[in-house]
Amino acid sequence: MREERGQIVGDVVVYEAFTLWGSIGGNVSVVEGGKFYVRGTVYGNLVVEAGGRVHIYGNITGNLIVNRAAKVIHSGLIGGSVTNKGGRIFLDRQAKVLGKVKTSSGETHFESKSDWLGGRGDNANERKTRKPDSE
Repeated sequence: MREERGQIVGDVVVYEAFTLWGSIGGNVSVVEGGKFYVRGTVYGNLVVEAGGRVHIYGNITGNLIVNRAAKVIHSGLIGGSVTNKGGRIFLDRQAKVLGKVKTSSGETHFESKSDWLGGRGDNANERKTRKPDSE
């Protein structure tokens, strides 16, 4: 697994397991076989292609785009919008999105309070999943 603790300038393509502890000043694309763990900051957009996997613990200043057959777990901060174009997105309860969350296809799941309580909350049977937006 590759780890980066410094600064990278320019666009990056992730095609293997890669943990970012530092920062990237550019856009990031995660392609098939890529597993990207964001613990630092990406100063740009993050695009996840088919077969790509991402877990965001840190910050993305731009937009997140999740394409068909891609998976993302979001636990950090996204400064722009999140667009699901056929992948799977899970947003932890502590995750922040400063823009909009849009689902054109795929599944977008928002962790609810009952998920944290092990199904013991007032709405224990409620599942917050967003299906594609109707146009």
